[in-house]
Parts: sequence; C-alpha cells; structure tokens
Amino acid sequence: MKRTTGLHIIAVLALASSCAPPDADHSAVFDGTAGRWIDLTHDVSADAVFWPTADPFVLDTVAYGMTEGGYFYAAFNFASSEHGGTHVDAPIHFAEGRITTAQIPLSALIGPAAVIRDPAGNNADHQVGVEAIAAWEARHGPIPAGTTVLLDTGWADRWPDPVRYLGTALRGEEAIPELHFPGLDPEAAQWLVDNRDIAALGLDTPSLDYGQSSAFETHRILYWENIPGYENVVSLPELPEWGAFVVALPMKIAGGSGGPLRIVAFVPD
Repeated sequence: MKRTTGLHIIAVLALASSCAPPDADHSAVFDGTAGRWIDLTHDVSADAVFWPTADPFVLDTVAYGMTEGGYFYAAFNFASSEHGGTHVDAPIHFAEGRITTAQIPLSALIGPAAVIRDPAGNNADHQVGVEAIAAWEARHGPIPAGTTVLLDTGWADRWPDPVRYLGTALRGEEAIPELHFPGLDPEAAQWLVDNRDIAALGLDTPSLDYGQSSAFETHRILYWENIPGYENVVSLPELPEWGAFVVALPMKIAGGSGGPLRIVAFVPD
C-alpha cells in the first residue's frame, strides 16, 4: 500500500511539473489599491504562547499619565525570549554556521506565498506530508522559486489556550514530553529542499516539527539550507492558496537565533 501511495504521489508531482501557477499581479502592493492587507501576526502580550522553556513576554510600565508639563506621556520596558508568539527562526537556531536573524536576506522575507491547507482536525500529532504538497501542485503547478510556503493546519484556532495549543500548561523541561501539535513531516521538508527553491516556510503551530519530535529533523533539514521558519502564524484561512504577497519583517537582532516577527500578506482583488 505504501508503495502504491508513493507512486501515486510521484505521478501527481510529475503531472504538476508540466504546468506552472499563473504569475500573480502584485503591482497593487505598492499603491495599496485593488486588494487588502491581512495581518498574520498574533498580538504580543503576557497571554501569548511561548515555548515552555523560554521566558514569557513581560511589559513593565515606566510612565503612563499626565506629566508636570501638562502633556500625556507613556513609555514601557519589555523583555522577551526570541522564540514565542509569532516569530522567526533564523537558520542558526538548529544549524551551526548558518545565518542569524540579522543576516536573513530581504529576498527571503518578502515575496509570493503558497498556502498549503492540510487540516489536522483533532489529530494533535498530525504531520503535513509530501502528499499535501502534491495535491497543491496538482491544482497550481510546481511551487515557484522564491516562494514562501505557509502551512494551514487549522491549529491557530486553539490560540492562546496552552493546553489546546501546546498540549500542556506545564512550563520548563517537564513540559517537553507532553507537547502535542502538528508540524511538517521531515520527508516533506527534505522533498522541498531537494526539488524546490523556497524562500521560507511558516505554519500556524508552535514549531515546524510536530510536538512529539525529539530530533527536530524538519528544523535541521530546512535551516541547513538557510531557509528561515515562521512559527505561530495566524489568519491563514483568509489567504488564497496562490496569489498572496507576504512581507515578514523580524526584529533585526545581531547574532540572534530568532526574534519577534510582524508578518502580513497582501491579497489582490
């Protein structure tokens, strides 16, 4: 049965390679007309979901109110780990010698998006496989070079409940064995590296690897090729499978392994 399924996927991918998705018109991005912007970013707050071993976001008030000079003034200090909320993983996060957050080229952060829908339902250990990519390419053709691939598993609906989103409310190392959420199958990550030239890969879960992964193979495969990752992305159901234009700009942390990310998408009419 596995051999039959594998041959079917190969046949579908071969058929897809004979056509290509139509060029999307993104000219309206530059004047704001004939389309709409969609925010793919969760708010950063004390309620935001962070990796269990990472320090949560803290916002401390420095000043808030009327001053002696008669004008209003507000200022805050914030502290945060790199890997929480909607954020970028720089390749160095799992690949020694690869690029840091500040070194990610703009060409990898800005460009067309392919949205692959593979609903996890209630399967918290679901992994998006090559068959989901094959199904997308059967409809749209091969994923073009320079495309950001976004995986829509439907998991964002569980945010910010840590039990429903992460699988546990525990914090620290004891939480790691209890993590359950979808991710990208390492075989699919390897297929993308071997057969396509994608700019970045993002998804609507806490990690590119599914929660029960202990080897983080998907991270390692993609990051070794200097392909950055976007985690905890939201509002992917509002994007078409093909045609959106993504702008993903992280905090430019020198030497960083990740950082807070504001990611948005323009959808032409």
